[in-house]
Amino acid sequence: MTVTCILLEILAAYLIGSVPSAVWIGKLVYGIDVRQHGSGNAGATNVIRVLGYKAGIPVLLFDVFKGWLAVQLAIWFPVPGLSPEIMIYVRIGLALVAVLGHVFPVYAGFRGGKGVGTIAGAGFSLFPLAILVALGIFILILAVTHYVSLSSILASLAFPLVVYFIFGVRHPGLIALSLMVAIFIPATHHKNIRRLMKGEEQKFDFRRKKGRKANQP
Repeated sequence: MTVTCILLEILAAYLIGSVPSAVWIGKLVYGIDVRQHGSGNAGATNVIRVLGYKAGIPVLLFDVFKGWLAVQLAIWFPVPGLSPEIMIYVRIGLALVAVLGHVFPVYAGFRGGKGVGTIAGAGFSLFPLAILVALGIFILILAVTHYVSLSSILASLAFPLVVYFIFGVRHPGLIALSLMVAIFIPATHHKNIRRLMKGEEQKFDFRRKKGRKANQP
């Protein structure tokens, strides 16, 4: 019974993480697949780049929400008989599966985004204050450099330091998760890193024009 409940929560977390808001909004509202435009990424940054803030902000908020929602499943539907210690590991597992769903969404041919928003959402459930500090680092670097990729990478590298040294988290599972974030986000941005090194990475334009009209090529 316990194993079945955990497996059901894991499946639910993956399906929640798989909801491809960037792809669906692009296709249903604007008549285009954002994965065929801009950076080719099914994430909020590319949606803003291709379709504008009106489409991109809802995508970003939903990506964050689904990461948070997936982790909350363990709290709202607690598995009988689990200790608080094991419960933390279950929540960590749900966070990982939700991000996996975002990157490899079953609803969109397993071609998703890079998981930054979903990771942030899951982090808000597990260590909200540390995520807020990492968000502040992201915003500061973005304001100075205008590179979303560089801001994401540096904020992710700083994240385990914030978790351990600033907030004194000592739970081995949470520390391991923070280290995984510092590895995962740079790994999913390997193409961006190459472009940054070559000086070819596109800067983020804060003055985005309005999104494309439906069915516009």
